[in-house]
Order: sequence, then C-alpha cells, then structure tokens
Amino acid sequence: MVEYDAKNIEKKWQGKWEKDKIFEVKEYPEKLKYYVLEMYPYPSGKLHMGHLRNYTIGDCIARYKRMKGFNVLYPMGYDSFGMPAENAAIDEGTNPKVWTDYNIELMKNQQKLIGLSYDWTREVHSHDPNYYKWDQWFFLKMYEKSIAYKEDSYVNWCPKCITVLANEQAQGGKCWRCNNDVEQKFLSQWFLKIRDYAEELLDGLNLVEWPEKVKLMQRNWIGRSEGSIIKFPIVGEDRTINIFTTRPDTLYGVTFMIFAPEHPWVHDWVKGTEYEDEYEKLSIEIMKEGKFERTDLDVEKKGMFIGKYCINPATNEEIPVYIGNFVIYEYGAGAVMAVPAHDQRDFEFAKLHNIPIKIVIQPHEFELKVDKMSRAYEGDGVLINSEEFNNIENRSAIQDITDKLSKLGKGYKTINYKLRDWGISRQRYWGCPIPIIYCNQCGTVPVPYGDLPILLPEDAIFTGSGNPLETSESFVNVNCPKCGNKGRRETDTMDTFIDSSWYFFAFCDPPSLTTELPYKKDIVNYWGNVDQYIGGIEHAVMHLIYARFFTKMARDFGLHKFDEPFQRLLTQGMINKAHPYCSKCDRFAMKAESHDTKCKFCQTPYILKSVKMSKSYGNTVDPGEIMDVYGADAARFFILFGASPSSGLEWSDEGVGFANKFLNKAFHLFTEQIEFSRNEISIRDTLMNYKLNKLIKAVSTALEKIEIRDAVNKIILFTAELVKYKSEGVIEEIYNECLEKLALI
Repeated sequence: MVEYDAKNIEKKWQGKWEKDKIFEVKEYPEKLKYYVLEMYPYPSGKLHMGHLRNYTIGDCIARYKRMKGFNVLYPMGYDSFGMPAENAAIDEGTNPKVWTDYNIELMKNQQKLIGLSYDWTREVHSHDPNYYKWDQWFFLKMYEKSIAYKEDSYVNWCPKCITVLANEQAQGGKCWRCNNDVEQKFLSQWFLKIRDYAEELLDGLNLVEWPEKVKLMQRNWIGRSEGSIIKFPIVGEDRTINIFTTRPDTLYGVTFMIFAPEHPWVHDWVKGTEYEDEYEKLSIEIMKEGKFERTDLDVEKKGMFIGKYCINPATNEEIPVYIGNFVIYEYGAGAVMAVPAHDQRDFEFAKLHNIPIKIVIQPHEFELKVDKMSRAYEGDGVLINSEEFNNIENRSAIQDITDKLSKLGKGYKTINYKLRDWGISRQRYWGCPIPIIYCNQCGTVPVPYGDLPILLPEDAIFTGSGNPLETSESFVNVNCPKCGNKGRRETDTMDTFIDSSWYFFAFCDPPSLTTELPYKKDIVNYWGNVDQYIGGIEHAVMHLIYARFFTKMARDFGLHKFDEPFQRLLTQGMINKAHPYCSKCDRFAMKAESHDTKCKFCQTPYILKSVKMSKSYGNTVDPGEIMDVYGADAARFFILFGASPSSGLEWSDEGVGFANKFLNKAFHLFTEQIEFSRNEISIRDTLMNYKLNKLIKAVSTALEKIEIRDAVNKIILFTAELVKYKSEGVIEEIYNECLEKLALI
C-alpha cells in the first residue's frame, strides 16, 4: 500500500501551479468575474492560526468559484507600514525597510507552503513607493477638494518620548513605552472630512450583505441623531454656545452648563481669576483619563464651577457654567446642557456640587418630588414648570418647543452625527509622508503632482524619542515649489489606515510610478466591488468605515462607478484552545504559569477552559509545526470542518489527526489497485451514482451559503460510502466517476 506523503505531494503540486501560472488571472469582460479577498495582513514575519483560518476560508471560496466558471481574482499583499517596524529600528538598530522586507519574504514563503491559490503577480506592499505615491496623490486630491484640512486638536502626548500616542497607547494615563504620565496637548493635526459622507455611509449599509452585528456597530459609530441646536448666550459676551440635544422637551429643566475642561473658552475664562489654580490641577488630573473612560456612565464625576454664567434661552435665567470630566471637547460643541432631574450623570454631578434640580417631566404613575429623588427620572410623562407647554406629553412638546426657539432665533432643528472627522497625522517615521511644504511667504503649499512620491529619507535617526523624520535635514529642508524660497516639509506621516482604505483597488490594477492615475477605471469597474471580503470583526468600525469612505470619495473623483467596496462580508470566528483556568479568581494562567496545576494566588486547582489563542497565555499553536507533522492539507481540512467560518473554532490536536487519517483514506481510494469484477449495473451501483449527484448538489448549495463545514461533512460521509462500495465489488465506470468527482470537489 502506497503511503500518503503529504509534504512531497504538496510540494509537487504547488510547484506545478506556480510553473504553469494557473492562478494568474486576466480581465475578460465577456466573462463573469468574482473577487475574493481577505484583509491583507501586517507582515509580522510569522503566520498564526488566525491567519491560517482566514486564508483557508478564502481559498476554498476562490477554488469553488473557479470551478463554477467565474473569472476569479484572488490576490495577496501586505499592510507593511506601522509601528512594529519602527520599534524594531529603535530596539534593534534595524532599518524599518530591511526589517519589513525580510518579514514579508518569511510570511510569503509560509503562505505558499499552505497551498493558497493566490495570483502573486498582483502583490502590493503599502511601504513600496509605487504604492504610497498614490496615498500622496489621494491626499493632494482631498486637499484640492477641501476634504483634507489642518486644525488644532487635543492629542495624547508623552513629554519623555516626545510623541503623540493613540488612545490604546495611553491607557490609565501612562505611556505604553516609558510609563511616563501622559498629557493632553493641543497640536495642529491633519483631518479628513469623513463626516461629509455620514448620511451616505449610513444609507450604503442597506446595499451590502454584511452581518447585522457589523452594520449595527457602524450605525452606532456614525451615530445619527435628529434633534435641535439650542443657543445659550454667554453672560457678558457677544457669543453663544450652540448645544445639540435630542431632548428640547427638557430645556426648562436646564439648571447648569458643563464644558469639557479642554475647551479653549474655558482657558480664557479662568486665566488670571481665583479659579485658575484649581482648574489647572483638576484639568491635568482629568486629562490623564482616556476619552472612553471619561464617557463611561459609571465614571466618578469630577468638576468645578469656573465663575462663568450663560442664559437658558427658555427661561432667560442665568445658569452657572462648570467643567466636568464626562464632557469631551471633540464631541458636539464640547459642552452639554445639564438637566439633573432627568439625566443620571447630571443628577450625580448636581448632587455633588449642590446645584438646584428642577423637575419638568412628571410621570403618570407617581409624583416626583425633588427632596425624595434618589436618582434621575429618565422616562416620559407630562411637562410641568415649562410655561405654556405645561400638561403636554413631553414627546409631543419636542416639536413645539423647537418651533418656538426657531421663531425667536434661539435654535433650530438639525441632524447630528457622533462620527468625528478622521485625524490622520502621526508623529512617526514608518508611514506615508504627507505631501505638504510650509513656506514663510506662501503658507501651506501642496507638493506638485509631478514631484510625487515624496520618499522616506534613509538618514533618519531612531532614538525612541521624538519623530525620526525631524532628524533628517535632507528631508525637512526643501525649497518652496511656489516661490523658490526656503521651506520646511511636513514631518507627520499618514495614519496607516489610509493604506488599507484603497488597497483592494490596487490589486485590480497594481500601481506604478509612471501612470497618471492610481488605477485604470475600466479595470477597477470590471473587478470591483469585492464580491466576498473576509476578516475579523475587530475592524468593523475603523478599517471598514474608512474603506467605505474612500470608495465613495474616489467615485466622486471619477475613478470608478460603484458605491461600496465590499458586497459580502464574512467575519471569521476566533480560534480557541483549552487552557488552565482558576474558577475562584476568574482568571486564566499566564504563559509562565501554564504548566502549573494550581493557581499561584489562591492554590485552587486549575481546570481546563476554552479561551482565545494568545501569546500572553502561551496557548498558541504554530501552523508551521502542524504542517511539518501532518501537512498543509490536513491543517486546512481541520480548519474547514472544525467549525462554521463565522463561529469560534476549538483547536484540537485530535481533530488534525482525524483530518490526516481522512486524507490517507481518500488517498488510498485513488492509489490502491482494484479488480472490477462486475459489468452489469445493480441497484447498489445506481444508488451510488445517486449519492454522487446528491453530494455535488449538497456541496454546491452549502458553498453558495458559505456553510463550508456542512460541505466538508458531506464529503466525509460520501467518502465513507465510497470505501464501503469499493469493498463490496464495483462497476469501473461508476467507481471512476465517483473518484473523478471526489478529486475535483
């Protein structure tokens, strides 16, 4: 009996695929296309099981669609700008490009060993000047159209590292790298007007076949609210603070105003007053808190009166102005009208500072009394203490109060979005340079299109402190393209989400330095949009929104016709593995403890419980080791039958062993010699032929729905039937047809 030699068999066929270029694809307008794409990876240098699962699912779909006669585009590339390469430059003295190129080669070789059917001729790397030239082209287009603009904004700032930190890098008010206290710093940053597309981003969710959970996450992130702008005049000044609210029915109950401590008006108001010292201390304390922590409903309420008043436009009464930690400058006007009787956060704040509480909504079931209230009443009822609107149902009064404000010029109806414009400035080296030059005479000057790409300099110095680009005089010092005088190049680089916002177009028509546009319109219109996109749900409200924004914006630039980048989305489940767990402490053992039998804190014996694979737990499985033992096909087979694509997959060494045994069994069907002892067709032969046709239909139906596990289970069952059929004597024609179809499936 010939044994199944997975390594040599896989090597043989992978070599033949590459030699014959069977996965390379061309545009055939007369042929139906199908574009399959996994979210392209950051080249960390080593594949993990999450990668293997993602790629195996995509490869299965691509191969099925080819067999159905589609012209299939199935490419791969690398999201190769980012912090890890820069950290390697700092920690190891390695050039980021050298580190990145090395890791790409490692990763690519591992992907080829898996046996994936990629068209490697379309490979793109976001750190390649051929690619990031077009990042810069898009930026210049956006600048021309006033979509890109520069504005002062608060950022997390580490004074020791001299750099801006993302929220994730400043948790607990400490720098992730040096553990220094993080400050909030007002810096000039580049933004993109994604808010201009907010309504279209919402409407477009009705056009795509995405998981409802992802659609809901995007809708919540965009945060469309119908409400009113209400103008509160500032006492002693000619300006007003314009507050957005969905609850104008509570306006008569507004007894104070809360500003974000970082609001620039607050700085002006307290300067030189008795409140300045206390404000400085409190604001520093508040600004150490993360924005998400500050807006948590359960966060401890902090704030102070700052000696300022504004006018409630409904009552014409002066109300005090406070600062509060749960108000964020970037959200809305950076201030909120406080209705302590009917908002729990406002209620807690009012109690803390002895601010009057005024009931304006009386419930039907019972009577509210201020001195008896232990929390805010946030339900509906009839209005009281609201002048001519008394005794009207509060929801019915919303429009009436808005109409009154509109007639008096004190407010108006509007739509608001929680979505903020996209801040893209990063004080890092390993990203795409922003094509802007600053000139003392001409101001902000865009780099001419003909000068693109602006290349990253090779003489930057990596110290771990500050922006390496600022150390390169050859990069920074440049002549103004308008007047020829000395200028200074922008040293911020773009958020790396820019790269992943259009890479799916680049795969259709890989970019180069010599073309006039980032891609050919007719080619992208043929392939786009992506028919099946595959990736993690963690990208639901960042990458997926940015990519949708870029697609609509590029359409408006005339680069293609379609509105949405990804027609169907599959968010694959996590890969989990049993790991030591302490039920008393409710914690999993960390990597250093993973071989212990008892919890190091309470000595409770560990039990095994499933948890996501993680380096910190030490419960990861190396795909390379699995493929060395069992072969790539066995690993891929287990991935497909172990769980449905969108569900969590429980890792099992026994499961991979089963996959290997199954492949051996199937292999022997093809390699063992057999004597065909019969010529006449029996009922058993007819039944086997029926089962074959039933299999083909069932597998096709399952794969159309991406119910891959069901398809694989049908194949396993049919193979068992075929083994049984073979053992009882077979007809050559039927047996060979079964083998042929099984091989294709």
